[in-house]
Amino acid sequence: MSVKVGDKAPNFNLASSEKAMVELSSLEGKNVVVLFFPLAFTGVCTTELCTMRDDIATYNGLDAEILGISVDSPFALEKFKAEQNLNFSLLSDFNKEASIAYGSLYDTFAFGMKGVSKRSAFVVDKAGVIQYAEVLDSAGDLPDFEAIKAALGNLS
Repeated sequence: MSVKVGDKAPNFNLASSEKAMVELSSLEGKNVVVLFFPLAFTGVCTTELCTMRDDIATYNGLDAEILGISVDSPFALEKFKAEQNLNFSLLSDFNKEASIAYGSLYDTFAFGMKGVSKRSAFVVDKAGVIQYAEVLDSAGDLPDFEAIKAALGNLS
């Protein structure tokens, strides 16, 4: 079951593309956009993350940290981040614990792959509470970027 608005955000401690551990609870005091995406190097995921990259000034202005999370390894995410010149952290949920905690995991994805993150977006406020939650069943859909920004704007 997915988390919902008003829930305390499940904590996670995941390896980043920079090979450092990132714990959500260490970001309390900052708004956080948590984006789960299915797989690095795929078309829609690239579009989603590059959209966030290209609008980073808006998110910075809303005092928001962006965390992109997939089940890819930190090594694959490092290469993907470099190729796309992404300006925010990518985290590896290789063991799928965060994806499960957020209700963001496909039972079966394309080509029969099991255990791939669903495209999802969550806004976590400075106190660690979910203020926006969107879990998409279709990996071909993009999150509602305007709704994410509106949720962040309401926190100012």
